[in-house]
Amino acid sequence: MTTTPSKPPFTLERMRADIARVVSLSPDEIELDDNLMDCGLDSMRLLMLVMDWNQAGLALDMSELGEHTTLNDWWSLVQKQQGQA
Repeated sequence: MTTTPSKPPFTLERMRADIARVVSLSPDEIELDDNLMDCGLDSMRLLMLVMDWNQAGLALDMSELGEHTTLNDWWSLVQKQQGQA
């Protein structure tokens, strides 16, 4: 019997770095409570992020992320999915 290795937990650092990459900022320029739309995130970039993160094993909903637009909000959603909250 073979087992499939589980994916490593998604990290806040990765989320911040991914967002920074798509809006052409450095990760340290994105604070937990910044409105990500004010940082240059738009619906197309958000869709790209959601697709990447879903491939990484998350099941994030674009509309839910669009309603909650801070890194802190998004991280809370990820933690709930990962059973960390």
